[in-house]
Amino acid sequence: MDFSILLTGVGIFYLTVLTLLEIVLGIDNIIFISIITDKLVKEDQRKARILGLSLALIIRILLLSIVSWIMKLDTEPLFDNFKYFPYTTEMITGHSLVLLIGGLFLIYKSVSEMHSSVKGGEEGGKKTKKVRLSAVVLQIVMIDFIFSFDSVISAIGMTNDIRHETHGDPLIIIFAAVIISMIIMLLFAKPISDFINSRPTIKMISLGFLVTIGVLLIAESFGQHIPKGYIYFAMVYALFVEFLNIRMRKNKGESE
Repeated sequence: MDFSILLTGVGIFYLTVLTLLEIVLGIDNIIFISIITDKLVKEDQRKARILGLSLALIIRILLLSIVSWIMKLDTEPLFDNFKYFPYTTEMITGHSLVLLIGGLFLIYKSVSEMHSSVKGGEEGGKKTKKVRLSAVVLQIVMIDFIFSFDSVISAIGMTNDIRHETHGDPLIIIFAAVIISMIIMLLFAKPISDFINSRPTIKMISLGFLVTIGVLLIAESFGQHIPKGYIYFAMVYALFVEFLNIRMRKNKGESE
């Protein structure tokens, strides 16, 4: 591999763009990990966050190493005799099936967390420390796989532009962007987790955002491509309004 491409002006530009793209696409992942790890005891929360994001990095690198297989999953139908989803002309590909399952799982977990928060506690009694950690890690692995698919396919979509502009191997830049973005997210995972979980209204907004992302994944699995920018803008706007509410309550001497 020729790493000199990373030292060129064009290489640095695409590295920056892809790193920012990976961070934006990883916001969903961080929010999910932040909320799901809140159920763990304090000493296990940091371990679960580090393990979760490390697994996300490993999964993305593995997916990048089998790019040709990933692109086949995105274009080739899984079944010859049953090629389409009901009420749509979209073929059932491996990618669409992953998005459908991931969207349903994300909605289920987010709604369950909402129900638990509204009810005011966990149902079913306390679990042991070991079981709870393993269950959380398993859920993180599942959601990592779903989000990694979207992230890798988005990055691969830029490979032709990178190859044309740099005349080099675009995978080097993509690998570097994935690693850098994961390091940045790992550094900010704890502050984000503490911020979300210490503020019930922010946590509920975040859960609502994850439900929306789940619906978006299901829509994309049926071939309905909705720009994620609208979703991110709606969340940022909701957070901005809530920050104003927090400031107002603080000025009035109220607690959240």
